[in-house]
Amino acid sequence: MTESEFTHLDSHGAARMVDVGAKPVTARRAVAAGFVRCSGQLLAAIQRDDLRKGNLLEAARLAGIQAAKRTDELIPLCHSLPLDAVRVDLAVEAQGIAIRAEACASWKTGVEMEALTAVAVAALTVIDMGKAIDKAMIIENIRLLEKTGGRSGAYHAPGGAQP
Repeated sequence: MTESEFTHLDSHGAARMVDVGAKPVTARRAVAAGFVRCSGQLLAAIQRDDLRKGNLLEAARLAGIQAAKRTDELIPLCHSLPLDAVRVDLAVEAQGIAIRAEACASWKTGVEMEALTAVAVAALTVIDMGKAIDKAMIIENIRLLEKTGGRSGAYHAPGGAQP
């Protein structure tokens, strides 16, 4: 690619926010997922809702929603988006916590970063809430599963929507 083909660089090579002013507003949706590998001891405590800091799954869900709403404050070149909805789901599995986030907006630019940020911050919250029991947790496989809307069209991750 030549310098002029990089959307986030100006003619002098300086980082810039892309001008989306002329783009049409369209319905946009993105789904992201990730996984936090945890010990059996922590998973048992989560299932019993027996953690000193409170309900880990609820705290992580709310943290993910809040993070999606503030993505533009965390990632320098992201636009502020009027989100229509954010959903974050967490599920206890045999080896850890599966996280899935969906972000939706009717706007001029996509919501992939909002969905990914929701997953990342929810995962970090799992670690914060559970670290007294398991200091060896590992965040794995944060990725975009699908997106719809916008000029580039739909994307569905190879291999389906499995975390």
